[in-house]
Amino acid sequence: MDLNTVAEVVSPARVGQWRPGDAWLAGGTALFGEPRPEVRRLLDLAAAGWAPLTVSDDGLEIAATCTVADLAGFDAAPRFGAFRAVARGCCHSFLASFKIWNVATVGGNLCAALPAGPMISLTVALDGECLLLSPDGSSRRVPVASFVTGNATTVLADGELLRSIRLPAPALTGVATFRQASLHTYGRSAALLIGRRDVDGRFTLTVTASTWRPYQLTFPSMPGAETLQVALAERIPSDAYVDDVHGLPVWRRHLTRAYAEEIRQELTP
Repeated sequence: MDLNTVAEVVSPARVGQWRPGDAWLAGGTALFGEPRPEVRRLLDLAAAGWAPLTVSDDGLEIAATCTVADLAGFDAAPRFGAFRAVARGCCHSFLASFKIWNVATVGGNLCAALPAGPMISLTVALDGECLLLSPDGSSRRVPVASFVTGNATTVLADGELLRSIRLPAPALTGVATFRQASLHTYGRSAALLIGRRDVDGRFTLTVTASTWRPYQLTFPSMPGAETLQVALAERIPSDAYVDDVHGLPVWRRHLTRAYAEEIRQELTP
């Protein structure tokens, strides 16, 4: 899709440069995916030169401009067992070619806020926290689980920028697994669930793709089958399940509950 209203590309971009009619440009795979007649200027973040992935004692920081290829190929922190168990699978859930992998970014996937966004699934499941920068120079941190509020909607204010996502070490060092399904072999995800059991025994189940926004259920220890199913029924309203050409709500709800039980059984010690 050509953005034929764009008159200027600012590179490299800085937060204070934003003005009405601007759009932040990272990989561009989402930005160029549909008409955006209101956009007059692109602020190029890729030229900022942010390190894609930074490991510290506190965990892992993922730059918003980190590409899917960078994330899928990351293997510098073997102690991050939960991350390694699900990250590459989430990358493959894009069902995209290597050309998309080398351009599409983690931050772009979060900001697009589509129900099937696999980087949303990954970062919510690992207790990710977004660093948001405002045009006035201030900043704030928001859990990824709260960052996405609905189909293609987020908490971003006008001109606000997603700088990075921080994944804390405790969420990275346990064990994890995931389940993903599509209506067609190469279709958009209809359900993507990730389960995580931390070293202290806490169990976290993240539900995405089948619902309009992410849902996260946390238990102090591994729940029984009935407890888990009751929690799913109580925490996820019936109208929260996506209804579109990629799957009916009743089917998505069935997948969600079936995959939740499979994950519970797999992670039960």
